[in-house]
Amino acid sequence: MGFLATIANTVLCGHGGKAQPTAPNPRVRLGGKPIVTQPPPYLIAGCPHLTEGGSPLPCVSALWPTGALRLRSMGQALLLDGDRGVSVPNGVAVSILPGQTRVRGR
Repeated sequence: MGFLATIANTVLCGHGGKAQPTAPNPRVRLGGKPIVTQPPPYLIAGCPHLTEGGSPLPCVSALWPTGALRLRSMGQALLLDGDRGVSVPNGVAVSILPGQTRVRGR
């Protein structure tokens, strides 16, 4: 259980790159900010990850294996703060940091 995520939540890959949703859900807003749903990927910018040889291999996108179990908008599961995504191509965890604290889901 966690608070519903919006486009205002900070989302980071395990290396510190910042992720942004590619398709926020415009039908539901919290505090004037659109919520985000599970299927559309996030794009990651500023990931500093390097291979052992020193070549850049940044995280470029994030996918969410699951979302809220009981909350949906337009047939898609909503994302909650604390949900863990997976970065592509590195497979490290992507975290949604806490944001709004008015609406909770599970």
